[in-house]
This record gives sequence, C-alpha cells and structure tokens, in this order.
Amino acid sequence: MIRDIPTSPANTSAETPTLTKAELAELLFDNVGLNKREAKDMVEAFFEVIRDALESGDSVKLSGFGNFQLRDKPQRPGRNPKTGEAIPIAARRVVTFHASQKLKALVETGAEASFAR
Repeated sequence: MIRDIPTSPANTSAETPTLTKAELAELLFDNVGLNKREAKDMVEAFFEVIRDALESGDSVKLSGFGNFQLRDKPQRPGRNPKTGEAIPIAARRVVTFHASQKLKALVETGAEASFAR
C-alpha cells in the first residue's frame, strides 16, 4: 500500500495538504515502476475516462473508493446580495461524489491516528 505522499512546496503551509495529478504520477513512478512519461499518461488517461463517462451521462463507480454521479439542479430564485434584487439562478448539471463506506472508515481511522500523536 502506498503511504508516503510527497509534500509539494504549496503543501508546507498551514493549509490542508493537497495531492496533485503530478504527485500521483510521481507516486506511480516511485512505487509501480513506470517511467515518468508512462506514469503521467496513465494519470491523465484515468481522469479522461472518468470525465468522458460523466460527460456522456454515466455514473462512475470505483469499488472501495466511491461514486461520481451527475445531478440536475433546477432553476431557482436567487438574490443579488448588493441590491436585494431577485434574480433567477439557471438550471445546471453538477457532479457529485459519494465516498464508499470503506473509504470513510479508512479516512476516519487515519484521522484518529493523527490526532493521537
């Protein structure tokens, strides 16, 4: 299991650490043995497959990780915060992500371990 997540210069502040696509490619290079070009291409291809599936209206289910789904949000009334004028907010499609129970449990276990330090 991959545990060493590299810390980029942007992750050294008090902000929440972020794992980037470049860091994912670096992890594939370090832990799987792909060369850097193959690792980068694999990460890009993975996200492209997910993006294409969502664009065509399909749900994406990653066992042990979670589900990406499209949701249609209807038009709704909104308000201009400066003037108070009522303005409609257009209908739109949004992507939602629901973490699996397994991922939630792993995150909770990891959070408990880091608080115990």
